[in-house]
Amino acid sequence: MASNVNPTVRRRRLGMELRKLREDKGMTAEQVAERLLVSQSKISRLENGRRSISQRDVRDLCEVYEVDDRRLVDSLMQMAKDSRQQGWWHAFGDIPYSVYIGLETDAASLRVYEPQIIPELLQTPEYATAIIRGALPETAQADIDKRVQVRMRRQERVSDSENETERGPLRLWAVIDEAALLRRVGDAQVMANQLRHLIEQSELPHVTVQVMPFSMGAHPGVNGQYAILEFPDAADSTVVYIEGVTSDLYLEKANDVQKYSVMYEHLRAQALNVEQTRAFIAKTIQEHERAGR
Repeated sequence: MASNVNPTVRRRRLGMELRKLREDKGMTAEQVAERLLVSQSKISRLENGRRSISQRDVRDLCEVYEVDDRRLVDSLMQMAKDSRQQGWWHAFGDIPYSVYIGLETDAASLRVYEPQIIPELLQTPEYATAIIRGALPETAQADIDKRVQVRMRRQERVSDSENETERGPLRLWAVIDEAALLRRVGDAQVMANQLRHLIEQSELPHVTVQVMPFSMGAHPGVNGQYAILEFPDAADSTVVYIEGVTSDLYLEKANDVQKYSVMYEHLRAQALNVEQTRAFIAKTIQEHERAGR
């Protein structure tokens, strides 16, 4: 696969174009489904980019929408072809959150709130291994190793320098609850090393880390973890991602994105600032080291 072709993003863009054609035609997803003798859910999944789309699907939809512009049809057909190529993550086999990885790979910025663990893009291999083993106790060691490898590969978006890729590094802003710093994942040494790594990463110019201390009390993040992904192309809408146990939630409606964005601004305002955060983490490292003696 060419490095500049991201199948997840291609599916999203293609879905947006197909939805626009349907709306311009004044048709509902149900009406289109009836014409093509398919389920309405298939049309919805094609339009939201969650389902792989074939060139035949595009051809049939363009016929229903009476698209006369051959160049437009050819462009949509090419997008469908690109969207069926494989991303780098497919080399690791069946990854349950592959849609999210595709979005993260193409994102320009990521804002994340984590109430329980260190954000995945800032984890050490040892911490990642321990957190995956604890969260998925019935998972075979080979599968744990695979997940850790994928996580480390994802971190390349943070470690990329401006000179290494055209996109440059991912702009990452992480607000982390104090609980994530205190929760001992692995042993005391694993935690101490993880928190040192967190401080080091926070010193990168494109990474910002803030801690939400217990003393702040109730705050807009008490309902749980979420992430906001923004993309370099204005045509790609911002996505709010909420991770689930058996399925994940992707929110793209402007009203939903705005609500979560406002919540995040409140989180950033209430959390410790950057310098206070580093001092707080350094103090927590000492606590873990004392506990491990």
